[in-house]
Amino acid sequence: MLTIPRLLLIAAIGVLAGASSPAAADSALSCRTADFRDVPYVVCTIDPRTAGLQLFWKNNDGRPFRTFTDVAASVAAGGKTLTFAMNAGMYTDDYAPLGLYIEDGHELRPVNTQDIKGPAGSIPNFYKKPNGVFYLDEAGAGIVSADVFVKRPKKVRFATQSGPMLVIKGEFHPAFIVGSKDRTRRSGVGLCEDGLLRFAISDAPVNFHDFAALFRDELKCDDALFLDGGRGAGVFIPVLDREDWSWHGGYGPMFGLVE
Repeated sequence: MLTIPRLLLIAAIGVLAGASSPAAADSALSCRTADFRDVPYVVCTIDPRTAGLQLFWKNNDGRPFRTFTDVAASVAAGGKTLTFAMNAGMYTDDYAPLGLYIEDGHELRPVNTQDIKGPAGSIPNFYKKPNGVFYLDEAGAGIVSADVFVKRPKKVRFATQSGPMLVIKGEFHPAFIVGSKDRTRRSGVGLCEDGLLRFAISDAPVNFHDFAALFRDELKCDDALFLDGGRGAGVFIPVLDREDWSWHGGYGPMFGLVE
């Protein structure tokens, strides 16, 4: 059961930012801290049909942003505010997306269809099939397995590939094990009731099965995608005074809510 002993519910975010902040009062972002199965989380809800959710990778000089601070500065230079950001999938040593990456309708990295065979525990997370794709199009958001995405005829504005899928049409990924000792901090995104997106990041170690249960059983998400774990998981929420740093020296692709 989800308990919220230190609830920081931001229905229009102005609760923490203060009523004197008009931008905060009109924010499309709602965030809270919560406990699920004795693991603390931050959960943020966004309506992708109305909010300015985007993906960021490289700056105007063609170099990876790497930090939430640099993305926020770039957004501010355009007269907007970055009110939320999260790592948006796994990346290589040079901060390039490991799989598909589409930004403003341009495919900058193709779908990664590489197959790695072997016991589930020996396969890197990204390659635990099915992995998946998060995308934004004119209708809103979608989270589907990568093999389903490549068959879609529609164009998308933004997309990022990661893995494994956490929840697939209401079912857990088949590789997940109840009580697994493989525990670390994890981040993910789910497509939930009423077409809302819920981003979650754990602030303590959690295994894949329990993390997937958070999305399916408590956040009511029929589809959810793992984004990254350990040193690669991070979130930026100014009203919670939260600005994480990747111990890898920076992030690759990042989600950003621009308001």
